[in-house]
Amino acid sequence: MDHKGVKAITHASAFFAPFLVPLLVWLLMPDREIKSMALQALLFHVGIGVLITISGIFSYILIGIPFLIVFALMGIYYPIKGVVYSLQGRPFHYPIIGSLVG
Repeated sequence: MDHKGVKAITHASAFFAPFLVPLLVWLLMPDREIKSMALQALLFHVGIGVLITISGIFSYILIGIPFLIVFALMGIYYPIKGVVYSLQGRPFHYPIIGSLVG
């Protein structure tokens, strides 16, 4: 069974519940592929959150501003790409996280 909607909502959760939705999907869905994708999304959201926080702290001394911009753009771009790929039925893996979890 293809769970396009669940996959799309899990990726889109970056904009409304970045930790809760992937965690619930990972805990409740029996399909191994969906569990892997939800874990990737969860780890990506946590990682981007940590990187944005660190960059925000370092932006006070102006070193972190370029990193803050890059990580913020990554935090927007990759979930949108994941939603589009999910709705098209194509596999999607987050960068770096996908190779560790997949």
